[in-house]
Amino acid sequence: MTAESPLSPYEDGEIDPQVWQLPVALNEARHCESITGCNSLAQHAQSWRMKERMKTVSVALVLCLNVGVDPPDIVKTSPCARLECWIDPLSMNGQKALETIGAQLQKQYERWQPRARYKQSLDPTVEEVKKLCTSLRRNAKEERVLFHYNGHGVPRPTINGEIWVFNKNYTQYIPLSIYDLQTWMGSPSIYVYDCSNAMMIVDSFKQFATQREQEQESTTVNGGHWSGSSSNTTKHCIQLAACGANELLPMNPDLPADLFSSCLTTPIKIALKWYVLQNTSKLVPGLTLEMVDKIPGQLNDRRTMLGELNWIFTAITDTIAWNTLPRELFQKLFRQDLLVASLFRNFLLAERIMRSYNCTPASSPKLPPTYQHPMWQAWDLALDLCLRQLPQKGDDDGAVVAHSPFFAEQLTAFQVWLSYGYEERRPPEQLPIVLQVLLSQVHRLRALDLLGKFLDLGPWAVSLALSVGIFPYVLKLLQSSARELRPLLVFIWAKILAVDSSCQADLVKDNGHKYFLSVLSDSYMPADHRTMAAFVLSMIVNDYRQGQEAALQGSVISICLEQITDSNPRFRQWLALCLGKVWINFDNARWCGVRDSAHEKLYNLLSDPCPEVRAAAVYALGAFISSSSERTDHANNIDLGVGMKLTHVGSDGSPLVRKELAVAFGALVVQFETHFAAVACQVLDDDKKELKHGPMVTSETADPFLSPFPSNIKRSASRNSLKERGANSNLNTIFTHSSTANLEGLDGSLERSRRFSSSTSLAGSAISFNNVYLSVWRTLLQLAMDAHPEVAEMAKAIVNSVKYRASTNAKPKPMHTIQNNNSAPSSPSNKPPVQMIVGTPPQNNGSTMEESKSRDLHSPSRQPGSHPHSIQFPRSRKMFDKGPSHKDDKDDEPPPTKIAGDVCTEFFQWSCSYFAKPVMRLSEEKDPESGLHQERDFRLFRNARVRQEAREEQTRAGFNRLDDQVFVNRNVGIPSVIKFHPYESYLAVGDKEGVSIWDWEQGSKLSYLNNENPKHTRITAMDFVNAHDKSLLLCGSDDGAIRIWRKYMEDEGKGKELVTTFQALSDMLPLTRGSGLVTEWEQETGMLISSGDVRIIRIWDTQKELKLQDIPTGADSCVTSLSCDSSGRSLIIAGCGDGTVRLFDRRLAPSECRVMTLQEHGSMVVKVHLQKGTEGKIVSASTGGDIRFWDPRFTESVSNFPTQTSLTSMEVHPRADVIACGALNQSIVVYNQSGDNLSTIKYHEGFLGQRIGTISCLAFHPYFVKLAAGSTDSFVSVYSTPASTRRS
Repeated sequence: MTAESPLSPYEDGEIDPQVWQLPVALNEARHCESITGCNSLAQHAQSWRMKERMKTVSVALVLCLNVGVDPPDIVKTSPCARLECWIDPLSMNGQKALETIGAQLQKQYERWQPRARYKQSLDPTVEEVKKLCTSLRRNAKEERVLFHYNGHGVPRPTINGEIWVFNKNYTQYIPLSIYDLQTWMGSPSIYVYDCSNAMMIVDSFKQFATQREQEQESTTVNGGHWSGSSSNTTKHCIQLAACGANELLPMNPDLPADLFSSCLTTPIKIALKWYVLQNTSKLVPGLTLEMVDKIPGQLNDRRTMLGELNWIFTAITDTIAWNTLPRELFQKLFRQDLLVASLFRNFLLAERIMRSYNCTPASSPKLPPTYQHPMWQAWDLALDLCLRQLPQKGDDDGAVVAHSPFFAEQLTAFQVWLSYGYEERRPPEQLPIVLQVLLSQVHRLRALDLLGKFLDLGPWAVSLALSVGIFPYVLKLLQSSARELRPLLVFIWAKILAVDSSCQADLVKDNGHKYFLSVLSDSYMPADHRTMAAFVLSMIVNDYRQGQEAALQGSVISICLEQITDSNPRFRQWLALCLGKVWINFDNARWCGVRDSAHEKLYNLLSDPCPEVRAAAVYALGAFISSSSERTDHANNIDLGVGMKLTHVGSDGSPLVRKELAVAFGALVVQFETHFAAVACQVLDDDKKELKHGPMVTSETADPFLSPFPSNIKRSASRNSLKERGANSNLNTIFTHSSTANLEGLDGSLERSRRFSSSTSLAGSAISFNNVYLSVWRTLLQLAMDAHPEVAEMAKAIVNSVKYRASTNAKPKPMHTIQNNNSAPSSPSNKPPVQMIVGTPPQNNGSTMEESKSRDLHSPSRQPGSHPHSIQFPRSRKMFDKGPSHKDDKDDEPPPTKIAGDVCTEFFQWSCSYFAKPVMRLSEEKDPESGLHQERDFRLFRNARVRQEAREEQTRAGFNRLDDQVFVNRNVGIPSVIKFHPYESYLAVGDKEGVSIWDWEQGSKLSYLNNENPKHTRITAMDFVNAHDKSLLLCGSDDGAIRIWRKYMEDEGKGKELVTTFQALSDMLPLTRGSGLVTEWEQETGMLISSGDVRIIRIWDTQKELKLQDIPTGADSCVTSLSCDSSGRSLIIAGCGDGTVRLFDRRLAPSECRVMTLQEHGSMVVKVHLQKGTEGKIVSASTGGDIRFWDPRFTESVSNFPTQTSLTSMEVHPRADVIACGALNQSIVVYNQSGDNLSTIKYHEGFLGQRIGTISCLAFHPYFVKLAAGSTDSFVSVYSTPASTRRS
């Protein structure tokens, strides 16, 4: 292919699946994230809630009009503005006009706050104002009082902080100090000043408030008692002033005299009149004031034209305030008090109108200018479209009114924003309008859909929506029975509760939980939406007893159990989590679950294909165990049955599941702590006896495992014993703080418990409780040695706690043997169960004679005093009897050790965080414009180029030398396994404890990764997972553990992250010449095939993180090499230590899957290789030096050729005709498949090159003809064909 030809990754010419379609393994959220809750959610939660809601309960309307008499300091124009509350005061008697105006003003205020207590004070005196204010404050208590002052008939406010009222005879103007008014009104209050120079009052108010604070401070310092009002006068007081300190009110005769009050109380009416006066209409050029008065409808009816205008006005003013004001100020002024919110919406209109007449309304707190906000143009358009219909209507009231397109257009604008919205952008200005649209049935569905998409952007979007006031609206919508709203509302509530779980109280209070119960039980709803309903219910019951009681009353347990086998894995996960949250610390829910066999139905999820579902099931069962506060025999039966079932989860491949298992066992140990301590002590005694008398062996155990010739291994009766000893030789690491000498051998003693528990089983329908304790104890020890540090740490905490309890209870008198019987033990009483002992069961008629004798020997009733801390229960006890009390021993009880409180995970919080993240947006991996996707494209094209460049080398490899040493360096330790990265220019070299990463082109060491395997183990298997994408490094050690790392090259290996780890094989045999752990990785399927010093081949599914099957090898020796058919995905080739090559078909049953045994090798097989393609042959080599080629269809080899004897390693290039052999004689010989010797390497290159060491491992590059060799002198070398050039 020429350089100009476009490269395609599909031109590789292999039968393998297309490289671009290769799956990426171990790339789920559980692998890429730490299993913790989202800490950033805390900053979003609760910030939207008002710390204190207020209500304006009293309104003082103080009108100083003095109708017919103008104030002396203002010269009015002629004609002049006369209307007060849209009433001409000169059209009637002065007193009647005053009363009519007062009544009308009250009526206008009642439009905004109908339930307030209104008091009018018309042309009052100082005493009347004082009496009015003090009375309203006394009745309002801590609520807000409004003081409305109209000073159109009195002089302007003074610079000394005074407003004017009258004397009793109305012959004089009397000043009223703002200082006194502050005192009478108290706090919280709101003041409205409709007079000239109004801002002067606001300034004086602030000065007096400062003066008041200083007086209070000085009085307090001098030891006196402050008798005035509280110091927070300005903090909770709001003021609205009609104009600036040096401005007069407008006198335009076309406007009302109380223009400011009209804007605040009748905004739509004044807005329409002002719009007509401005003469800016584009659609209706001939507008008149008379036409405005003909607009039909009611302000409170949104279906009418006038009501729709009012609705639009509310949405626009809310939007202007939301986009202009700081969040905290917006919350205070527009969400804290309904009347205050209405007044400030109308105040924005007042600013716009009055500024056109050279007046500047002011407020305290001060607002930024809003009169030029672009949304006012939308208001003008709405008015224009509305007024255009008036000439068409005429006098015909039956004409149909066309609704304004305002809300539909704003939703479209919001939709456009959503197409490009993200956190760093300015929030969408239409958000308050979306809130208003929820009130409309016409637009509600679309508004909810867009709102859900907005909330899906992240927690910041949820916080914004909550702060704008969306919560009461969506809470109210839960009362709707419309089915089309269900998916949208469930999604919205899932988003809200994922960010702020405190909403659970609001939902329960308003019976909102019933809505989600109905959604959950609706089988016609998609599983995704039922999943969200289960999540919402989980949040409702999370640590909230009222929520648990409400959900239990709604039959949440039975609803969840009915769907526990649903095909959607996330739905199953949340059903299990919901069950766990319902009955945690709630006995009623637990027993309801018992009646519905909830725990037994959850058992099915313990083998679920999805690790998150298995973890959720263990979480729910662990909560089930810990939720019983009152112990009975029935409760013990159930808990121990659950514990026994959970022991089967100990070998799960997912750390997520094993961590939850440790927590569940912690809860079980808390319930039966003394029983576990007794088991630990008993196992210790048994082990001491075994060590004292020596192990019992048969004549057949003549050192088979220590033989230097693995091919001669015989079956022996002691294999299990040796296996157990070897598998748990490091148990002493779990006891780090031994406080009692009697327990020094506890770790070794537990070997006996492991053997004992594995040889017993459940008999009949009753549970062998001693077997439960031993099985759980054995599983806890297994977890304490887990390869995952977090799992091990949690299990160690539990084991050490039991050890401490056992050491506390250790007595000089020996413990008697715990009997293995089928009867339940005595149940502990409500007090701490320190006085209990395991082996005191009631009589069991089905017992054998030996068991009866044993019980007779060790029964406390037959040997009084032999168990000073045991209780013998009457044999005629009732099922639920708690047993006798033992008050005399209370003083001997040690304090209980906390376990469950210390051993915990954040699995539930991590699961919740899924709903806080975007779920509808295209992921970065699938978004072709994302950087992540483009990086992957680059890697795939690079991979294609590497494969293409390597083809020339592959074609001439069969007749070319392969001895050009292009790299050599000394490794940290002796290489045990070596691996080329297929597409990068580095190789991984595994030694005993870690992996070195070498750049074989540049000759430099890139990093060293410590594998963290135990000291007595070594790395025997290694591979690159996802080599075609972001590579992970798989390391297997000879204790059977697999560890998979990411970022293994960051910070010289110190930035490594553990992706996952699991015990691929357990009970490894302690062989002198064992192979350790041998693995074969299938990238196409995500399968890991493992074997080694065991008698089985185990297949793991890394996607499910489950063991798929165990294939018995049928050999009495270890497996030394594995190979598989990745295209057909059925054939497995195993080379064994006895010289046989065994073929298995994984599609068959375990007893039938061994389809062929090839037996021509006379010594240990060092390597087997299955060539690619349908005609590919099996290549095998043994330590005897013979290489054989096999056709999988025949039992005899088709060809063979001898090499040097005492082979230590052999490798076959997967795509080139090259075979390399390393031997004890410190040489590497390279052959082609015909047996021709291509090269012999004995010395390092250079002048006086030294002899190479004994070869410990070999590896070919998967594509280039490059050979890497590791030797026992710790040197690592890379050899190439002489003509090949280094990659650029």
